[in-house]
Amino acid sequence: MVSFILRVIFVKGNVAENNELAKQLPIERTCGFQKLLRHRISTSRFLVPQRVKQNFPILSVLTDDSSSMTRMEDETENIGILSTDQGLEPFKDHFKYRMKRYVDQKLLLEKHEGGLEEFAKGYLEFGFNREDGGIVYREWAPAAKEAQLIGDFNGWDGSNHKMERNEFGVWSISIPDSGGKPAIPHGSRVKFRFKHDGVFIDRIPAWIKYATVDSSRFGAPYDGVYWDPPPSERYEFKYPRPPKPKAPRIYEAHVGMSSSEPRVNSYREFADDVLPRIRANNYNTVQLMAVMEHSYYASFGYHVTNFFAASSRSGTPEDLKYLIDKAHSLGLRVLVDIVHSHASNNVTDGLNGFDVGQSSQESYFHTGDRGYHKLWDSRLFNYANWEVLRFLLSNLRWWIEEFKFDGFRFDGVTSMLYHHHGINMSFTGNYNEYFSEATDVDAVVYLMLANCLVHNIFPDATVIAEDVSGMPGLGSPVSMGGIGFDYRLAMAIPDRWIDYLKNKKDEEWSMKEISQSLTNRRYTEKCISYAESHDQAIVGDKTIAFLLMDQEMYTGMSSLTDASPTIERGITLHKMIHFITMALGGEGYLNFMGNEFGHPEWIDFPREGNEWSYEKCRRQWNLVDADHLRYKFMNAFDRAMNELDDKFPFLASTKQIVSSTNEEDKVIVFERGDLVFVFNFHPENTYEGYKVGCDLPGKYRVALDSDAWGFGGDGRVGHNIDHFTSPEGIPGVAETNFNNRPNSFRVLSPPRTSVVYYRVEESQEGHNNSEPVNVQGKLAADVPAELESPESSATLAADDVDDVTARKIEDQKQNRIVGGESNV
Repeated sequence: MVSFILRVIFVKGNVAENNELAKQLPIERTCGFQKLLRHRISTSRFLVPQRVKQNFPILSVLTDDSSSMTRMEDETENIGILSTDQGLEPFKDHFKYRMKRYVDQKLLLEKHEGGLEEFAKGYLEFGFNREDGGIVYREWAPAAKEAQLIGDFNGWDGSNHKMERNEFGVWSISIPDSGGKPAIPHGSRVKFRFKHDGVFIDRIPAWIKYATVDSSRFGAPYDGVYWDPPPSERYEFKYPRPPKPKAPRIYEAHVGMSSSEPRVNSYREFADDVLPRIRANNYNTVQLMAVMEHSYYASFGYHVTNFFAASSRSGTPEDLKYLIDKAHSLGLRVLVDIVHSHASNNVTDGLNGFDVGQSSQESYFHTGDRGYHKLWDSRLFNYANWEVLRFLLSNLRWWIEEFKFDGFRFDGVTSMLYHHHGINMSFTGNYNEYFSEATDVDAVVYLMLANCLVHNIFPDATVIAEDVSGMPGLGSPVSMGGIGFDYRLAMAIPDRWIDYLKNKKDEEWSMKEISQSLTNRRYTEKCISYAESHDQAIVGDKTIAFLLMDQEMYTGMSSLTDASPTIERGITLHKMIHFITMALGGEGYLNFMGNEFGHPEWIDFPREGNEWSYEKCRRQWNLVDADHLRYKFMNAFDRAMNELDDKFPFLASTKQIVSSTNEEDKVIVFERGDLVFVFNFHPENTYEGYKVGCDLPGKYRVALDSDAWGFGGDGRVGHNIDHFTSPEGIPGVAETNFNNRPNSFRVLSPPRTSVVYYRVEESQEGHNNSEPVNVQGKLAADVPAELESPESSATLAADDVDDVTARKIEDQKQNRIVGGESNV
């Protein structure tokens, strides 16, 4: 059974049928709860938490109830996802069961917590909060026999600040203000001290909002910090959230390693220095890694120790708010990497310190092997535990409401979905791999609740799943029986590129395989495509640019001399790989910080193995800023790629038709939206009069050309040439058309180039909105006529081209070679 229903429409199939299906698909993205309630669901049919008390229903564990399952059959009969993929019909019982579990939990929250949204305000109850002229601190620690609050405020002596335990394992203490001031000063250190087996243990509060470490002491433990700045020091947001884009163009960034210097960068420096670069390259979304506090820097932020605390390495919570507000002022939305798939194994600094061998019902984590990820050396949550749900769901609400984040990238979703966590699994696409006893329904229900919550409190949120398995329904609305994510990362795409770059010669590249890898995604479930993220460049591997050019990047990137064959090949393929990934690979696009300009080498965080060096844990912005280096060409093309989507929104278009994957010519032709893309991967052949199919008749012009001078190319394609279509075959009879397209036009296609064509509307003749994207982010129509090439309009402004490069351009114009084969 094939694992993915292709969103792309291959013209060999029935286009009309696909279009009709698209019209029938529901577009709602609701949580499904109210919809299901309308089907006469009775609250008496659902399990009630054990030992429930208002505000603290602590230890309920979701369990199976076959009689309840039977009575739910009528109400869960309608699983919308089954109508979009009939191959899922054999697994209808699975979908009904998990929907029942989801509805059960929603009803319990409605009855005992006031609903999902109220339940997710746990940070107003737990941790430190101001109440009735004092500070109230609460902690869930049912395994503790005694508990105290200690810190700077009491000289780390908790004998006068003993806490009281209720019947659900929640410890609390109320400390009245003294002399009109809080008894615990803002910014002072605090810890939770509890006794187990006759021994007192000090831990950082689970809900702490800030944690710091003495950087002058190697290996020093973290301390919790009471964070409640006075109004004069509290950052106030000034700018509204930008509207949700039709298609996210995401800039993945790590604040700490964003400096050009070998050190940890700050939130404010990132805001002032890096955000303007991101905006200049026409991205509309920033995805921040390593925001949640993590004691081990080299974990890339994925071994979280303090879930409600912003990493103190880069500044305070107020500094992070400044960054997000600055991004919003630039029209950039901000997503945060959320790590709910596991927690750091660190007992001194993290949540794992609350696990002292108690049962799973009294812990954040499963016990035994189920509670430990053997590859990640980390702890695994018990998603069926009431307090774990409160903790994680509240964590989502905290980041959205306190910091104004615009959404999340959920890390490690594959590990959550299956009891085997994806370890030693090679997903073949057989649906039995997704829906069996291996599926962790507890985690699935949590993710359904999480997506429902996020979209309820912030309907314009963007939520992305990092899943390598391709589970059907992951990106479908909860109301249809899906898990509710807006997008899934297309993780197989970078693997394909790495395989090609490492293991195949250029002439061995398969156009069909490339196209299939890029389009292999489920219809109606959106994907974020990317050629490389942070994963592809961590120690042991290299960026795509370095795989292509390797050591020659140290000596051959100057534009003052001719490019070597390696550099020329590397820059052209770097542009093509990223562009075709963007154009054909998904409904959104992601790029990791620095890769837009071909950052060399790899990423290696300071660690014992590299003598704690920051040399490879930074971004060399000086490379792209140097006007004489070729990095600027890749950066300019990245900017133009994004501008093309601004001008001709193709990422959000559901029209995606691959009309040709010619293995002999090494050419891929496809349509996305109203644009026609022509990618020539042949290392040598230039095709004159190359015939390409298209949908609409008319006149076409160049919208973007990777071979333009300003992108480091040879300027071989004329931009001021009109390409008129010719009808092909009998209208409406696909088999009589050219490549099943009703019209065609002819183009010049040089080797290793990508050229995009747009259709000129007669009513737009002469207007800027029908002009191509220019290399400097301006319209070609804005370039002075005296700077135009007689054969090409893709020229840089005069002050952007150094004298040597200008002379080289003239030489190349005089010696242009446009010979080669044609497919006429």
